[in-house]
Amino acid sequence: MRRTVLVATLSLAMPGAAFAGPASDAVKFFYVPQVKFEADAQYRDRFTEPVTKLFDLNDQAMKKNPDQVACIDFDPGLDAQDFDQKTVSKTLKLSEAVDGDSAQVVANFSLLPEGDGAQREMHWSLTKVDGKWRVSDIASKTSDWTLSQLECMAGQDPE
Repeated sequence: MRRTVLVATLSLAMPGAAFAGPASDAVKFFYVPQVKFEADAQYRDRFTEPVTKLFDLNDQAMKKNPDQVACIDFDPGLDAQDFDQKTVSKTLKLSEAVDGDSAQVVANFSLLPEGDGAQREMHWSLTKVDGKWRVSDIASKTSDWTLSQLECMAGQDPE
């Protein structure tokens, strides 16, 4: 009985984030306790193609021209550069739909405590690989783009 009350109390005391399950946990990782830049090489194992190809081209562009903006000049999971971590953590709501080894996770949150254009709706596509959820794409419903569709010519050699 005490354990049940403790679990219920802790779940009510958690910030406003609602998480739906293992696929959502793979996405939650990029938002809390702190936002992580998806294109960072240390997180590459959490992704699959076609996104990893874009990340590799971004890495090449940064190496070739370190003083210039590379292909990914914003945080794809936020669809922004500027944000307030407390606000993102407090407003984050995740929901998931799983179909076998595929899942869609929708992340809704606010970037800033107030202001126009702060609300975001991000759709994360995931695939189960070797029993773990991997991100195969990210789409912004707010700004109408899909990460896998972004072009990164800066990292490619001209043919």
